[in-house]
Amino acid sequence: MQRFKATKIASFLGIFFNLFLFVIKFIASFFTSSQAMMADAINSLGDIFSSLMTLIGNKIASKPSDDDHNLGHGKAEYIYSLLISIVIIVVAVTLFKDSLESILVKSDYTFSYMLIVVCIITIIIKLSLYFYTNKLSKSLNSLLLKANSKDHLYDAIVTSINLLAIILTSFGIYFVDGLVGVLIALWILISGLKIFKESYDVLMDKAIDNDTKDKVLEVVKKYSEVKKITHFNATPVGYKYQISFTIFVDGNMSTYESHDIANKIERELEKFDEIYLTVIHVNPI
Repeated sequence: MQRFKATKIASFLGIFFNLFLFVIKFIASFFTSSQAMMADAINSLGDIFSSLMTLIGNKIASKPSDDDHNLGHGKAEYIYSLLISIVIIVVAVTLFKDSLESILVKSDYTFSYMLIVVCIITIIIKLSLYFYTNKLSKSLNSLLLKANSKDHLYDAIVTSINLLAIILTSFGIYFVDGLVGVLIALWILISGLKIFKESYDVLMDKAIDNDTKDKVLEVVKKYSEVKKITHFNATPVGYKYQISFTIFVDGNMSTYESHDIANKIERELEKFDEIYLTVIHVNPI
């Protein structure tokens, strides 16, 4: 519940500030015909949509398991992430096309100090959001909040590049505006493809990462009664995993003793943030 509330607050902050940034960027690009600023504005619009989808997906994912969904609703977060990635990719391709055309065909771009002010405001807000969400992600060990914090940082970097381009255009180097628009479009495209891959991997039940698997096996190997471990499987359940494996114990051990060992291992693994459920099968050897 604490994770859900923290993500909810971070999402609302993202929606509010990105909406504000979209408005001022759109106004600035409208009056100056800056393709780079328009690309940055649409990037903020994409961030609003992403925060909204994260909020909805996280709300559904936080629902407990029921008779129809025995493993909970964790994958909802990644279904929404997949939708977000598709929208981001479409936006990026459109921006790339428009920005490339502005390079090949001379645009009516007009330099204005308003563009510089908007960039500075954006950088300050985005860096503030980055430090807030990054601190929150570390305290909760949340991968979702960590991803959001990186997104804020990347936006600050993109806007910094945009600011540099605007300064260069004040010296008459106008092609830089369209060039930066292309670079921002490529940046957005890469981000969209990364989100798509991560979401696709979870929805297709990608195996658990080696670091987490090694941590699990280290816990099991602490028990000298366990002679062998086989049939290790892991299924993603949202950002967590349901894991199952077979342990082999001395055949002379009683059923009660062998299952007591399995219960102790399960209780230890329940402390792992990455583990949703552990199922251990016990065999004699």
